[in-house]
This record gives sequence, structure tokens and C-alpha cells, in this order.
Amino acid sequence: MASANSVEPAYLPATVQGAVKILVTGPFGVGKTTLVGSLSEITPLRTEETMTAAGAGIDDLTGRPDKTTTTVALDFGRITISPQLALYLFGTPGQQRFWPLWEDLSRGALGAIALVDTRRIEESFDVLGRLEEQNIPFAVAVNVFPDSPEHPEDELRTALDLLPDVPILRCDARDRRASYDLLIDFVAHLHATSVLELQP
Repeated sequence: MASANSVEPAYLPATVQGAVKILVTGPFGVGKTTLVGSLSEITPLRTEETMTAAGAGIDDLTGRPDKTTTTVALDFGRITISPQLALYLFGTPGQQRFWPLWEDLSRGALGAIALVDTRRIEESFDVLGRLEEQNIPFAVAVNVFPDSPEHPEDELRTALDLLPDVPILRCDARDRRASYDLLIDFVAHLHATSVLELQP
């Protein structure tokens, strides 16, 4: 598999035989744009716009005082994880008013990474419910912020009402190595559950 620090060409290698769509989802301000940007080997496509007064009282900035932009359509990136396989990463917008886009973005996705902020666990319920309703295999990725409270896995699983087969992973979305390790663990999970077939 590719190194987390390697620089890949703008075009896919000729050896790539398969491409897989992966959703990066989660509530508002959880780090989706950051994760896609950390992982992408190409310049990511971002549809971030400056937050305006129209979002006042709707977008909760508690714990996010420095956030000035928000994704209004999608984030898009690509990473080649082996000579044969590339992953296309589609980051979803977090606010409910953009959820009509979610239906289109999720179509054809092989799986999803659902980012969670343990400071605001309750904000993740709607996203996890949508993944379950659409029967999209997913892993929960706890994005570790400097002031994030730590919880044992069993407490997190109970709080998020997760089935036993949903992996709980941890990462710092700002760190490329940590983000890459998260992605590899997720791909290994998809392979172990026969969702994704990997070439030897």
C-alpha cells in the first residue's frame, strides 16, 4: 500500500484496476473537510463558503469559535492505497439543511467513515441513523480534539447505540499519518467483512 507521506501523480497509475467510493460524514464542524484534505493525494475539491448571519442561531459554534467557513455541497479527494486500488473520498455537508445532497453523495458508496466529536456525541445520532437506514457499512472515527474527553470504547458504543460489528477507531484528522492509519484500518474492516475484495 502507498505510504502516508508519499506524493502521488495527478493521474491514476495504469495499474489501478478498481476505484471505490467512500463517504466521509459526520455532523457540522467535526473535521470532515480536514480529513479529506489530509488524505488526498490530489488537491481536494472543496465547496466551503464563509458563514453568514443566515446561519446564526442554526449552526452551533459552541467549542468552535474560530470556525468561519462551512461545506455547502461536498469535499472530494483521492488516494491510491495499492497499485490496483484507488479510493475516492466524498465528504458530506454536516448541517441538516444540506441533507438533500446527502442522498446523492451516498449513492454507490461502498462504506462510510463517520467522524464523531466526543464533546458533542449527541450531534452524531442523525448521521449514524441515516447510514443504518441506507445499509451503508461504516466505522465510527473519533476525531481527537485537544479538549476532547476520553471514554472507554464500551461507553462510546452504548452512548452511540452501535452494533457490536461497527468498529470504533480514533484519529487526529489534522495529521496525515493518523488519518492514513484510520483509512487503512477501515479498508481492512471492509475486506474482513467481505464488502471489499483486495487483490493480493
